[in-house]
Amino acid sequence: MRIRRTRSLLAVTALTALALTACENGTGARDEGASALPESPSTSTSAPASAPASPADGGTTTPAKDGNKEGAKDNAKDGSKTPATRVLCNGSTTKVTAQPVPRPLNHMLLTVTNTGSKTCDLTYYPVLRFDEMQWVPRAAEETHPQAVVTLAPGESGYAGVLLSAADGSGDGGTTAEKLTVAFQGMTPNSSGGASATPALPAAGVYYDSSLTVTYWQQDQEDALSW
Repeated sequence: MRIRRTRSLLAVTALTALALTACENGTGARDEGASALPESPSTSTSAPASAPASPADGGTTTPAKDGNKEGAKDNAKDGSKTPATRVLCNGSTTKVTAQPVPRPLNHMLLTVTNTGSKTCDLTYYPVLRFDEMQWVPRAAEETHPQAVVTLAPGESGYAGVLLSAADGSGDGGTTAEKLTVAFQGMTPNSSGGASATPALPAAGVYYDSSLTVTYWQQDQEDALSW
C-alpha cells in the first residue's frame, strides 16, 4: 500500500510540474493570458505612415496645397497687371467753375474740368449748398443721362442750375455769396470725395425755393436745354 501511495504522489507531483511548466512563458514570468498577446491590428490607433491626413481631420494632400499656392500666385500676378485707371471726379481731381448765363433766364452753368492724370467719372448730379442753406436742391429727373459722364484728362462735364422761377413763384429768395459743390459716389447720396468751392460773381447769386440742378452732362448744350 505504501508503494502505491508513493507512486501516486510521484505521479501527482509530476503532473503538477508539467502544468506549471506549461504556464511559464519562457522568461520566468507567468503568462497573463490575452494581455501578453500582440496588439490586434483592429485596435491599433496609429495610421500607416504613407496614408495622407483625412479631409475630415482638416488635412489636405500635398498636391492640393501646391495647387492652392500656384492659384494664389496667379491671382497676385493678374491683380498687378490691372491697376485702377479710373477714379471719381471730385474737388481734388478737377477744377470747377460756376457762371450765370443770359439764356435760359435765371440759369447758371457748372463746368467741371478733369485736371488729374486719370480718367474720372461724374456720377449722378451735383449737390449744391449756397452759404449755410439747410436744404438740398432737387435734381431734374428728366435730365438723367443714359450713361455715366466720363472725363479724360483735360475734358469737361457740365450741369445746369435753375436759380429762381422766372414768373416769381418761388419762395424765400435770397442772395448767396458762397457755393459749395459736393460730388456723389458710385451709389446715390454717397460721398464721392472732396467738395469744390467755385467762386461766385462779386454781386453774389440770387436763388429761391425753385432751385434745381440737372444731372451731369457730357455736353454744355444738354446742361442748358431744359
